[in-house]
Amino acid sequence: MLALRARTYIGIGRRSTVTYLGIDLGTSEVKATLVGAAQQILATGSVKLHIAHPQPHWSEQHPEHWWQATLQAIGIVRAAAPEGFAALRGIAVSGQMHGAVLLDKQQQVLRPAILWNDTRADAECAELEALVPDSRAITGNLAMPGFTAPKILWLRKHEPDIFERLDKVLLPKDYIAFRLSGEFVSEMSDAAGTLWLDVARRDWSQRMLAATGLDRAQMPRLIEGNQVGGQLRSSLCRDWGVRQPVLIAGGAGDNAATAIGIGAIAKGNAFLSLGTSGVLFVCNDRYLPDPEQAVHAFCHCLPQRWHQMSVILSAAASLAWAARATQTGDAGALAQLAQTADPAQAPIFLPYLNGERTPHNNAQATGVLFGLRGTSDRAALAYSVMEGVAFALADGYHALRATGSVIESASFVGGGSRSRFWAELIASATGITLLRHKDGDFGGAYGAARLARLAVTGEAVESVCLMPPVAEQIAPNSALCAILPQRLARYRRLYATLKTEFSLG
Repeated sequence: MLALRARTYIGIGRRSTVTYLGIDLGTSEVKATLVGAAQQILATGSVKLHIAHPQPHWSEQHPEHWWQATLQAIGIVRAAAPEGFAALRGIAVSGQMHGAVLLDKQQQVLRPAILWNDTRADAECAELEALVPDSRAITGNLAMPGFTAPKILWLRKHEPDIFERLDKVLLPKDYIAFRLSGEFVSEMSDAAGTLWLDVARRDWSQRMLAATGLDRAQMPRLIEGNQVGGQLRSSLCRDWGVRQPVLIAGGAGDNAATAIGIGAIAKGNAFLSLGTSGVLFVCNDRYLPDPEQAVHAFCHCLPQRWHQMSVILSAAASLAWAARATQTGDAGALAQLAQTADPAQAPIFLPYLNGERTPHNNAQATGVLFGLRGTSDRAALAYSVMEGVAFALADGYHALRATGSVIESASFVGGGSRSRFWAELIASATGITLLRHKDGDFGGAYGAARLARLAVTGEAVESVCLMPPVAEQIAPNSALCAILPQRLARYRRLYATLKTEFSLG
């Protein structure tokens, strides 16, 4: 269900001759951001969401809850900046990737959406790769239970009545775009995370679709993220008091939209996102797959551009877990406490609370605290958790480097980026200098608003997708660099030692 809490703030300026709306459908909230012609944020509204876990390894949300939260978030923006909203010309949606929204012929939702962090389809991954032996060459990625295609194999096996009624499969953000426009449209960055896309050709693969019992008629049409996908329904224009036509752009998956928001559009541009999950994202000018190390090779949301990602499933979520387990008020307070710990005495933490992706692709992996002593206190546990996340990101970067991608600096975004100490840990573990930007919200909703602008105006990407000013550069810390390599080596040995145990359940 929705949490009816929301927040609003008004940015620079109240008047704008032309405005663009970005909507970001996250796992924990929906955010809407109105951006003016000078790329200033005019207003932002957000509404919290809840996740259902009806069975172990299941993670679901109902698409209708997303839509109601979207309407509420937009309502907050309209109330905060009515003149700016009336000048609306374009909308784009970014959102959580991989989820399966299932519609029947009457365009009604058949069941709650199965989310990106749902691992029920682990067995179906092996089945899919057996059905299409060269699937990794087609999709550029390992079959992982979080991706969309294995979910449909699971559905066909365990919920055949729903599978038989299935007429359309949409990704989460594309369902919101459908409710806005009435069009079934997706774009390349999000579609690349389904295992149905031929990522090099930027088109649906008939072989991958057929392996899951689907065909092209059940898929949305594909465009680029900065292209026009439709128009805002006339009924919504009327309800919202918008008199001119409003174009709906293709949008982007959440990480590609964040890249647009912070200006990561050219080869070598990178960001590190420390949210619920952890993502290290680097832009490429060509398709560079490495599925054996669980590196994601996806299309960017701009034409003829690609990107790679290493992904860990529990980043800031690990610190939130530790705050709950230690009954600390909030994760931020625990992060402050971590700075007082002695790293040499802290346990080693494997942050696999929801399994892991890069580089292990192991849905059965679990979290581990190794080396607890009677003297281990909250500060030591907090340090261990933050260090373990840094080590997991270092493993991901090691996998990216094996493909030839070298990252010297990366924008640092997400809720966890508020902790400078965590930034130092990550920079020291990975060797990457992290860039924190000046005050502002440059995440998925802001990036989506930029895509909406590009679709409406046809401007050059480089003139719109600029990097925001850098407030601080956080380089590797020499003291941490002296102690982390030995602990990282032990961290890696622990996973190798426990890998067999994880598979036993």
